Amino acid sequence: MIIGCAKEVKDQEFRVGLIPVDVMEYINHGHEVLIETGAGVGIDISDKDYEKAGAKIVSKEELFEKAGMIIKVKEPTPEEYKFFRKGQILYTYLHLAADEKLTKMLLDKEISAFAYETIQENNKLPCLAPMSAIAGRLAVVQGCKYLEKTYGGNGMLLSGLTGVKKGKVVILGSGVVGLNAAQLAFGLGAEVVILGRNAERLDYIDHVFDGKITTLYSNIANILDSIKDADVIIGTALVPGAKTPKLLERKHLKYMKKGAVIVDVAIDQGGCFETSKATTHSNPIYEVDGIIHYAVGNMPGAVAKSATMALLNATTPYGLKIANLGVIGAITCFESLRYGLNTYKGHCTHEGVAKAFNITYTEPKTFIEH
Repeated sequence: MIIGCAKEVKDQEFRVGLIPVDVMEYINHGHEVLIETGAGVGIDISDKDYEKAGAKIVSKEELFEKAGMIIKVKEPTPEEYKFFRKGQILYTYLHLAADEKLTKMLLDKEISAFAYETIQENNKLPCLAPMSAIAGRLAVVQGCKYLEKTYGGNGMLLSGLTGVKKGKVVILGSGVVGLNAAQLAFGLGAEVVILGRNAERLDYIDHVFDGKITTLYSNIANILDSIKDADVIIGTALVPGAKTPKLLERKHLKYMKKGAVIVDVAIDQGGCFETSKATTHSNPIYEVDGIIHYAVGNMPGAVAKSATMALLNATTPYGLKIANLGVIGAITCFESLRYGLNTYKGHCTHEGVAKAFNITYTEPKTFIEH
């Protein structure tokens, strides 16, 4: 198969879908690899580095024209839609439940689209986990930053200092993002509250922190009580492949301190706050009713070197399975990739995406070889 790795075009997105060592892996499995010129420049990987690994450097037009499988990091932007050919394979983060136009394009062009974030193995999301870990840690960093008066924040230092009250961080969601956010916030010295709906997970977190952070069951009463004196509220709710539930409405902002910061890590899936709207690294924040909102959809792109290495450790093994076996062979042999397949030959093959747009859902097993 001809594998094509496209350069990312999203604002301030410097990650890349393949690095030279991954190129060598695909070539060793008998595939040809095309890299769009300049794809790795954001993390100091030159076109020559890719050529040494055996890849061919091409333009975006040539890459999409020749490649049977396109590998990216972020979902295609509208300006990229025109490059896709009927029947190609796309392997990237997609977050389709929050993007009807992209979903329609993939269905109309009969693209077989595998989403990193819905590949599931042993009830875990292995290709989402490394970026979730980074996003959780960055959420605290950004919360710290935008608490500064310079940006309209309330001027609190999360760590506090001798004789001065520490800041309070409230984390909605107890998954990978939530745990990593809690670890960094606690390490800074902040008061930390984490809310979730999985009692076993909350018990685990309580043990990890030796009871030194507060764990609460997530319901509206506990959420409102927790946010009233919070300085940073981090939203991490996730329903794989589906739209994120709204945990706070605009009317709830009145319960919060002026100059507090909301960080919506779930914005790729539509966001978990009613007042959330996607922002960019170039223009990351806005204010609603005195509350600072940060909702950048590609947070890990800010630490592109670390993020790319962590991402490819997880995604390349699955990508090789798709390339080696083809779409049907891959979903026949690996249940994890059945979860990952979002569209196939004009069919929506992920239930969460189908529900988001009220379109017909076709189970991937319908296409499995017997």
